[in-house]
Formats: sequence, C-alpha cells, structure tokens
Amino acid sequence: MQQLSMAFAASLLVTLLLGPLVIPVLKKLKFGQNVRSDGPARHLQKTGTPTMGGMIFLAGTAVGTLLLARWATDGVIVLVMTLAFGLIGFLDDYIKVVLKRSLGLRAREKLLGQVLLAGGLALWEMFRSDRGTSLMVPFSGLFTAGGMQIELGWWLYLAFTILIVVGMANAVNLTDGLDGLASGVSLLAALGMMLVALFVDKDGVALVMAALAGGCLGFLFYNHHPAKVFMGDTGSLALGGGLGAAAVVTGSELFLLVIGGIFVVETLSVIIQVISFQTRGRRVFLMSPLHHHFELIGWGENRVVLTFTAATLFFALMGLAGFYGLGHWQLY
Repeated sequence: MQQLSMAFAASLLVTLLLGPLVIPVLKKLKFGQNVRSDGPARHLQKTGTPTMGGMIFLAGTAVGTLLLARWATDGVIVLVMTLAFGLIGFLDDYIKVVLKRSLGLRAREKLLGQVLLAGGLALWEMFRSDRGTSLMVPFSGLFTAGGMQIELGWWLYLAFTILIVVGMANAVNLTDGLDGLASGVSLLAALGMMLVALFVDKDGVALVMAALAGGCLGFLFYNHHPAKVFMGDTGSLALGGGLGAAAVVTGSELFLLVIGGIFVVETLSVIIQVISFQTRGRRVFLMSPLHHHFELIGWGENRVVLTFTAATLFFALMGLAGFYGLGHWQLY
C-alpha cells in the first residue's frame, strides 16, 4: 500500500505542477475547444477553453508509475495501452484543433487504431500470459461455491476483449461533456480497478491504476467547474483504454462493467436515443449522452457531476462486492 500511495502522490504532484506550465502554452497556441452549437446554450461560453489537457495527467501517470515500477510486465502493458490510446486521442485533437479539420481523424482511422491495440492486447493475454479465455461472473459466488466462469474460446475472447477496451475508451469519451465529470468518475473507477488488481495479485496493474487516479485528482484541480482546461480525446480515450486494459489483464472485464456503470449508462443513453429516433422518430431523452438530459431539465453542472460521481462510488462498491465468494486464483 505504501508503493500505491507513493504512485498516487507522485502522479498528483506532477499533474498539479504541470498545470500552470502547460495550460498557458495551450492558450498561447490557441488550442481551444470547439463547442457544439446544438448543445446546452450555456456551454457556448466555454468556446476557446484550452483542450488537449489530458497530456498533463498522462505525464503524471507515467512519472508516478515509472518512478516506482518494478517493471512488472502486466503493469507495463497497461501503461503502454493507456499512453497508446492517449496518442490516438492526441492525433484526433491535433487535427481538429491545430489543423482546423472539425472532424479530426476519420472515424474508421480512429476505430482501426483502437481495434488493433485491443486485439494485440487480447492476443498477448491469450498466448503470452496465464490469462486464458474465460470470464468470471460477478456475484456468482453467492449461488455457486467458488463462482462461475464462462469459457469463450480464443476467437470469442478476442472479439469480446476488443469490445470491452474499445467500448470503454469511447464510453469515457462520451462522458467527457461537463467540467470535471470524466475526470471525477474515472478517479473512482481507477481506484476500484486498483483494488481489483490487488485482489488478483497484479501489483503492477494496481500501481498504474493508483497513478492514474492521482493524475485524475490533480487534473480535477484545473478541470472542475468552471474548467480552466479540458482533457480532450487525448485524456478521455487514454482513461477508457487504460481502464479497459486493466480489466483484461486482471481478468475482471465483467466487473469493470459494474465499476464503470456510469460509462455504461451514458453509452446506453446514446444507443437508446439513436434507435428510438430512427425507428419511431421520437427522442427518449431531451439530449444524449444522459448528463445533457439532466442539464436541460434544469440541473446545474456541479449537481450533475456530483450525482454521477456519487453513483460511481456506489457502482465501484457493487463491483467489488461482486467478488464475494470468489477465490482470486479462479480468475486464471
């Protein structure tokens, strides 16, 4: 726990120190956020707020991890995946903000990069580690001694891993729509995954998650309402990719769906909205993702963020409770 505390603190400190150095540079370079004209009207005043700030906490996460890492392979894999997804996000932000191409990377280019990374992770876990291709079912220990596993086989596991990692990366991206929302929710999700990693004896992964949580907390100092900087796709894709990779390496993919319940709900709200509008010509929510719906019914940003963060604490505790009755050795 001392190592984890030091990783958390180092990442927090580096992020806090980098903020005053990086944010003015982003302002000077005019790396400002473009705000959707069809979104809540009060968001228009955020136009021009520096974006691509995810690089601040990614630097903190990398430093916090590498200063204390024992070079455990599992931890290195999760850190590399986090930074690689962050690089995809950075390229997308750079094209949108610097090169002034509003759509950034083409959707197929962005998706292809994410799929290749997630597929590479799945293949590594199947053939170079002791991960196997089975999934432990949360809460199954309540009904069956030792819990239940679902054996997928290599090709279904490959597809499922890609779905989890890519889906989580884009789910965090969807959630990043209010000041402090994605960073606050990801902070608690990372702490939850840190405890999961400890439970299954993946200390390297726990170290990365502790550093990622510290970086999120430090970034919140500059990202809370009214935000001085946004994380951009640089940060949101990195957070989701890192959380997804941690779940794969620890064999807790289904547990992440509970711990990251807010990300799942936000994504489902978009899916439901699109299906409803295309099939019935009617919207279920005033606007999706879900956080915008609450804004449009009159909730302030801070109220939405605090409510969603509190819900994440509940989801994280539920996800950890899902290990009841499961022997951690049975995940492998």
